[in-house]
Amino acid sequence: MRARSLALALAVSVVGLAGQEWTGLQLADFYKLRSVGDVQLSPTAADLAYSVISSSRPGRPTSSTWLRDMGTGETVELENGSGPRWSPDGRWIAYLGRTEEGAGLIVATRRGEAPRLIAPVDSTNHPLPSSGQSLAWAPDGRAIAFVSATPGPESEHADGDPMVITRYLYKPTAAEGLTRFNDNRRLHVFVVDVATRGVRQLTNGPYYEHSIDWSPKGDQILFVSNRETSPDKTFNYDIFTLNVRTGATQRLTTTKSAEYYPAFSPDGSRIAFAGTTRDLTSSETTMEDTHVWVMRSDGTGRVEVGKSIDNRQGAPRWSADGRQALFTVQERGKVKLMAADASTAATSTMIDDSGSVGAFSVAKGALAYAFSTPAVPAELFVTDLQGRPKAITTLNRSVLEGRRLAEVEALTFTSDSLPVEAFLTVPPDARSAKPKSVPLIVMIHGGPHGQQGPAFNAKAQAYAGVGWATLMVNYRGSTGYGQKFTDAIFRDQNGGEARDVVAGVDAALAKYPWLDGARLGIEGTSYGGQLTNWIVTQTPRFKAAIPAAGISNLVTQNYLAYYHDYLAVEYGGFPHERARRDAEERLIIDMLWERSPIRYANKVKTPVLFVHGENDNDVPIEEAEQFYIALHDVGVETMMLRYPREGHGLRETRHVVDALERSIAWYKKHGL
Repeated sequence: MRARSLALALAVSVVGLAGQEWTGLQLADFYKLRSVGDVQLSPTAADLAYSVISSSRPGRPTSSTWLRDMGTGETVELENGSGPRWSPDGRWIAYLGRTEEGAGLIVATRRGEAPRLIAPVDSTNHPLPSSGQSLAWAPDGRAIAFVSATPGPESEHADGDPMVITRYLYKPTAAEGLTRFNDNRRLHVFVVDVATRGVRQLTNGPYYEHSIDWSPKGDQILFVSNRETSPDKTFNYDIFTLNVRTGATQRLTTTKSAEYYPAFSPDGSRIAFAGTTRDLTSSETTMEDTHVWVMRSDGTGRVEVGKSIDNRQGAPRWSADGRQALFTVQERGKVKLMAADASTAATSTMIDDSGSVGAFSVAKGALAYAFSTPAVPAELFVTDLQGRPKAITTLNRSVLEGRRLAEVEALTFTSDSLPVEAFLTVPPDARSAKPKSVPLIVMIHGGPHGQQGPAFNAKAQAYAGVGWATLMVNYRGSTGYGQKFTDAIFRDQNGGEARDVVAGVDAALAKYPWLDGARLGIEGTSYGGQLTNWIVTQTPRFKAAIPAAGISNLVTQNYLAYYHDYLAVEYGGFPHERARRDAEERLIIDMLWERSPIRYANKVKTPVLFVHGENDNDVPIEEAEQFYIALHDVGVETMMLRYPREGHGLRETRHVVDALERSIAWYKKHGL
């Protein structure tokens, strides 16, 4: 069944549930919404660079960079630029972009004038999760360190006819979506003289170096690299320093856990970074929450300054005086901004509002950050650290001022004696609606180690515009509720967390009499798609299901994905191994098959619409294909949407809108 056209189906006002006419978010609005991404204050706080992500052009969303004079408020667009970084004196800005000379590393004035290409830069599609900065200025402003890719040892034969594959990790990163194979290029550290444009390559070999920072003394560059014996098979980032003059490297960490985002303190005596303590990290996800640490610049004296906060913490940034490390914290669906004293580990809250802090930057008493609320995508704010935040952008005012958006409300319930939190998006007028008159769609987040909460969710708002409520459950395994809660999913995929989702539905129906328990839909992306696949094998109560990029067979997923260590981390061993410290010491492959939705295809009664990217290398499209055929075999109504040029999850705005339009039609067809 083809959904009605956008113009007919969604460019009309919706009659409110209490008879009042109102207009919710419409799919045509998806092309107009914008959000703030990167945020960079100049060292003097006189200027601010920030990126704006837009979906108005064909294909995937694009990013533009803007420069704002904080004194006058004047704003100019930096043409063809991304990832800007200010020079130490704030007079110049470096970024990745294009001039008439070509593409690569560009340097321009603080107002974006006189752009000059100073070095070509190449990239790689190799999976490098949670990698950090790719540009860093020398403290004297005369040189810039940058990360660029060079051909690896496999390139010659891997690109031939036939393609000769020898790598364990031979597929590209999840979001890439345009190819099916690793390009085998390696990232290395380079330095370019700004005046002469002379380039020196400082690292080489079969490894990847990234996440760089230049020491205030000018003699060293920090970087992160995985130097395990078999880095494709064992994921373990460590921190290194690189001597700028000689190219000699020194390893600062030798842990079995991972370290990320190293940054020198303003005086160069210490390094802040995010890290873990257990070997529970894979190239796809991490069960253990990252916390913020500080150590001396020689790698000694490691102290966990984020220890008092039992939640996942982001990349640290130093305060201008070097006394504090600032970082984001996931907490109960929100993302807030915290600071930890680098000497005492005492913590304080910087930003704690209903929503999510994104990128942020701090300089000389000023803090700039991106923030998303339930009512609006991320906008740019600035505060003086003591005063009230000031909104710098209102990117979506013209789009949203004519829309009546849904509220987002927290709901806490008990599942297996465990407290669990969910968030309900409430359509306007739903509270005054007749009993059992509002359909409910369950929207399950991915990860599994992620969270949902009170930040702008365009899909939930679009569903509210149709008159449907949506429920987002932060099931066990989610972040933002402490390490014990995150660990609760170990060796139990499609177990307790699936029960949490169903218990969340029961709790919502019990609390809100206007919800209709006979008109339920269920969907999710990635791990949310996997849980959707599983739940429809366990209960027929959902009228329709839409798994996107979801796993149906844990065994095949292990061997077909670009990563092969994810389930080994989540289950404590590879499929051919026995589960250690398990009462029965079962083979892990048997445990995976036991929790694979496709094994129970004969129990499915719910119509299922599969949504998948054609070149998904995280959850390969074969996961949808096999369950699609299995449901056909057992006589369940099913349909599969395959989107070209897409990897893990849909990114082209036209595809996002098309999938949502078809999802609305699928739910309506089956009684919502």
